[in-house]
Amino acid sequence: MMSTAASCLVFLTMKSFEEVELCFPELLNSSCRKAVHPHSVSMLTYILLSSISLLTVTLNLLVIISISHFKQLHTPTNLLLLSLAVSDFFVGFLVCFQIVLIDGCWFFGDLVCVLYQYLGYIITSTSVGTMVLISVDRYVAICDPLHYPNKVTQKRVKICVCLCWICSVFLDSLLLKDNLEQPGRYNSCFGECVFVINYIAGLADVFLTFIGPVTVIIVLYMRVFVVAVSQARAMRSHTAAFSLKCSVSVTAKKSELKAARTLGVVVVVFLMCICPYFCVSLTGQDTLLNASSAAFVICLFYFNSCLNPVIYAFFYPWFRKSIRLIVTLKILQPGSCETNML
Repeated sequence: MMSTAASCLVFLTMKSFEEVELCFPELLNSSCRKAVHPHSVSMLTYILLSSISLLTVTLNLLVIISISHFKQLHTPTNLLLLSLAVSDFFVGFLVCFQIVLIDGCWFFGDLVCVLYQYLGYIITSTSVGTMVLISVDRYVAICDPLHYPNKVTQKRVKICVCLCWICSVFLDSLLLKDNLEQPGRYNSCFGECVFVINYIAGLADVFLTFIGPVTVIIVLYMRVFVVAVSQARAMRSHTAAFSLKCSVSVTAKKSELKAARTLGVVVVVFLMCICPYFCVSLTGQDTLLNASSAAFVICLFYFNSCLNPVIYAFFYPWFRKSIRLIVTLKILQPGSCETNML
């Protein structure tokens, strides 16, 4: 979906500005035309996208190193966050290609173009799938806490994450089959990076990548919210009467509720960032978007990958502590993986 948005932005931008230069002057009539932007707009766009790319790669790399290195962080929930960080990490690199497309020209050839589109689809599908898994994880943790340790294990989470990535690769391979078999088949001129999927495949993609997962996420988190509120009220009314043993149980429940709140913020921000693009695509973006609004929707889509680590930094003390250990290179010391992070 990110590559769909990218192609849409290029198309709209090319229509919105006066085209005065060729992408490949030596090819004359067979070359695509560049879109000329005001210098201030171009600089602002370059700075914005470059900043998003750099922050996304750096922050998500910190999350990946943190969860991978410290053994105490190898929990089922954190493994899901690791999968999300990996997909967000790749988004940072995809933004680099979007920067190249600002002037409406693609200089890397048809093969790299289709790989760029393919990777964008895989990352989007995997991110949505991981959000569904996070919602299921919090649903079981809050609504069935006694059986959570038995139902949600590291092994099962690893299997689910692997299946999420494998299914994304398989389904997107079917979706982009024609584009993968013959890269550039839909390009009308040299310097263009477009793709086309048939109507039925497009509907299937919207349902599997947006409507279905978003429905599941909302239903699960509504249930989690109701149960979390009732548990919080129960704990407030009975805390004073609990013994030391029960206090440990209360602390554990508070920890689960805090995790649910934090991951709830992650899910809500994710939906806020992806919904504008999908909603516009469902209603026909060609008629509703101009160049500037298309750029806003796409930047918002990309910016979500940068926001997740920022949310962790605000809500997770272990992430702030791990950043300090990574930046000061203390993780290179022998036995650092055994550090107490909680």
